[in-house]
Amino acid sequence: MITRFGSLFAGNVDLENIGFEGTAVNDRWLPDQHLTTAFDKSLSFCKLMDDLGYSTFWSAEHHYQREGYECIPNLLMLYVHLAHLTKNLKFGCGFNIAPMWHPLRLAEDFATADLLTNGRVIFGVGRGYHSREVDTFGSPSTITDSEANRELFEEQVEVILKAFNNESFSHHGKYYDIPAEVPYRGYDLKELTLVPRPKNLPVETWQPIVSAGQRAMDFMVKHGIKGIVGGGAATGGAGSEVLTRWRDTLAKAGRETELGGDLIIGISIHLADTEQQAMDEIRSVFEENMKMFGALGFVRELTPEQITSMGDPAKARGAGLPTLENAIKAGQWLCGPPEMVIEKLMAVQEQFPGLEEINVGCTSMGMSEKRTLEQLEWFGKEVMPTFKNQAKAGAAAD
Repeated sequence: MITRFGSLFAGNVDLENIGFEGTAVNDRWLPDQHLTTAFDKSLSFCKLMDDLGYSTFWSAEHHYQREGYECIPNLLMLYVHLAHLTKNLKFGCGFNIAPMWHPLRLAEDFATADLLTNGRVIFGVGRGYHSREVDTFGSPSTITDSEANRELFEEQVEVILKAFNNESFSHHGKYYDIPAEVPYRGYDLKELTLVPRPKNLPVETWQPIVSAGQRAMDFMVKHGIKGIVGGGAATGGAGSEVLTRWRDTLAKAGRETELGGDLIIGISIHLADTEQQAMDEIRSVFEENMKMFGALGFVRELTPEQITSMGDPAKARGAGLPTLENAIKAGQWLCGPPEMVIEKLMAVQEQFPGLEEINVGCTSMGMSEKRTLEQLEWFGKEVMPTFKNQAKAGAAAD
């Protein structure tokens, strides 16, 4: 049963001239004072979400994005700040990109944030698909060497979880020997203790399900990691095949769940008085997202020629690119009045009875701060109460 709603904000600033005929992605180069407005937007979204009873504000770690799409490089630092300006809202790391960190540095920083916010930060890790970001930090991205990236990522996560869950630990793998084999104060160093360790153990951990490979699912289930499907870079809809394999993978490891269990599904939603009005209002935003993520390999049906055409405002419209109508049919977008969106979400709930949380996608690239606040408020006041009331009714019946 769906009982909670969050929203993922990737850190995009307000943009002008969006859509297929708008400014090409590689031609955007925004001034510093504009790029930093991502922090102001984060605060305004969080204050409203906190007041309306949303569960979690999610954001993403990214670097060097002078184009203005994803402009928050340090989630944990931001979240300590936001937690002290809000009351109940939680803050999800969607995601810290492990290959750009030393695993113990990330473990320490999360533990510090966990303590300073009294457990309101949710840990999340990703592998990193921006070659400009990950490779510049000295690690392979999924674009340049996916297998090396995966191998490094898996070892890093193992180190982090060892550090969280043990009073002292050691690790000796391909990439890390921890601790260093050196003398220290008259003894040979054999183990380390993370200081501080998180107060709230075990640490709730999330990872995106993007390509939905079985190896990734097996790794996640082995380590108790939960999955986020759709939203952000995971642009696909929540297909039954992926969710069924996830449930079966959990079952093989001894965890029986209903379909949708241990998952968050992200769905892009735009409210308006009619479905057509919603589509008209959001079409250019959909197209801007296509321009952003298509060239990074997240729209699998695109041909190389279509990807090239998206970089030319004069050619993009005629390149046969996927449409908003396609996305609505696939369940990636819901457009229309609140009662229609409620009906569609009820259908999602019926299809995936183990699902408890939805990420409401109304903060996409190209969405202005003003329009996003309007959408968050409208959804929070006219859609969320239906699901919160059914949860209360179910609890009362029990």
